[in-house]
Amino acid sequence: MSIPVTVYAEMTPNPSTMKFVVNKHLLGTGDSAQFSSMAETKGFSPLAEELFNLPFVNGVFFASNFITITKTDNLSWDFITMELREFIRNWLAEGKEVLVMMPSKEPVQTKDDAPKKVYAATEYDDVICALLDEFVRPAVENDGGAIDFRGFEDGVVTVILKGSCAGCPSSTATLKGGIESLLKAHLPEVTEVVAENEAV
Repeated sequence: MSIPVTVYAEMTPNPSTMKFVVNKHLLGTGDSAQFSSMAETKGFSPLAEELFNLPFVNGVFFASNFITITKTDNLSWDFITMELREFIRNWLAEGKEVLVMMPSKEPVQTKDDAPKKVYAATEYDDVICALLDEFVRPAVENDGGAIDFRGFEDGVVTVILKGSCAGCPSSTATLKGGIESLLKAHLPEVTEVVAENEAV
């Protein structure tokens, strides 16, 4: 039996990504899953794995009720938005699995990467997380992305940007202008906000 599913596409501030909003919850509130390659989807997300079979899909990100898709640069959204929308709608209407297992929250370390920094817990972590959840997460999700707190050390708050926020031309402005100002206003101990995955 198929379930009535509606999916609509929304532009994001990042020209390479499109947000597909669904009329049902895909993940729990605050949860998100990001996949950057077909290999990363194996054993985690049958839907993401199928999406990577499409030649123009470069990244898949799931959050509560939307999927953000990053495309390759060789095609315009005009040619593929309808196809993606129908693909997602049919998949969900048939009741197929979106996610069978949540990928690890910790950044995946590849052979070439330097080891990922481990942050010691601080007395400010809970306050920073609460501020991000209340003021930043809703706006970032609205744009088809997500933000996760990584750590706080020597006045620097490190976050991870996902979905449409990762690699978005305006993410630096959001990070510095919005998030950094907000955290500094509430916590004088904060001197800077950086995105771990946006470091050049």
